[in-house]
Amino acid sequence: MWLFLAALLGLYFLRRWYRERQTVENLTEKYVFITGCDSGFGNLLARQLDLKGMRVLAGCLTQKGAEELEKATSDRLKTTILDVTRTEGVAAAAEWVKGCVGDKGLWGLVNNAGIGGLVGPNAFMIKDDFAKVINVNLLGLIDVTLQMLPLVKRARGRVVNVGSILGRLALTGGGYCPSKFGVEAFSDSLRLELHAFEVQVIVIEPGMFKTAIVDVEPLLKNRWGQVPPDVKESYGEQFVKRYCKLINTSFQKYGNDNLSPVTNCIEHALKSCYPRFRYSAGWDAKYFHIPASYLPSCVVDFGLGCILPKPSHAM
Repeated sequence: MWLFLAALLGLYFLRRWYRERQTVENLTEKYVFITGCDSGFGNLLARQLDLKGMRVLAGCLTQKGAEELEKATSDRLKTTILDVTRTEGVAAAAEWVKGCVGDKGLWGLVNNAGIGGLVGPNAFMIKDDFAKVINVNLLGLIDVTLQMLPLVKRARGRVVNVGSILGRLALTGGGYCPSKFGVEAFSDSLRLELHAFEVQVIVIEPGMFKTAIVDVEPLLKNRWGQVPPDVKESYGEQFVKRYCKLINTSFQKYGNDNLSPVTNCIEHALKSCYPRFRYSAGWDAKYFHIPASYLPSCVVDFGLGCILPKPSHAM
């Protein structure tokens, strides 16, 4: 019995291994539009796909970022300035992409643009702290997708949304985790909707990588002076110091400098005939965050409670 089950499991993984290595034909003739290409995952992915011969259309937030990317790549790669929070700018970018791809349509849309925003206890935040992050990471992603969708449908291509493992398991306060949970929900609903059009929707869930996310310590120190007196008293200044130290130490110690595990996942999602619905990138995503997301909440709360600093009133 066990031998039979082991054989079935082996056949399943062998079939999956074989299918995932079947690549799409004529990739050098296909267009991919990527947002957030000034730095981080987007910048590396644009250069990576350009080296593989694909036709990359890169959206950059700044002119400097666009010029530096153009210098580092071939003449095939084209750039445009794009702030995903400006609807008129997104509409202009969609028209630009339409002019570039013509009747071929857009094979790949990679929604990568994102910010970290203020990370810390929710009690330290104001509404605008959440809105700033959600406007970029979620509403900007939705706006770009809706504007580009007719072009993706024409090519029967793929929408690849860069989420986060923190879209499964929220470990900090602030707008980042809610925005990434929203990316997961939007991607799931869009995948079901577009299945009939033969458009695939994929989510990338990176773990802890050292991108251009803003350092938590100066942000919390600056915000501490604006926190209401009763909140200050309940948390205590020592809590803030320990919190900052924990977050920064964890990021520096466990954050991955090598961004290629994420860009390799995105490349596979664009090139494979049978991409996965979700890709997790990074050892912490695979062996900590995903398993923990399936555990009972009381177990996760207990484990994290042993690690996170406690407010002064609870000590």
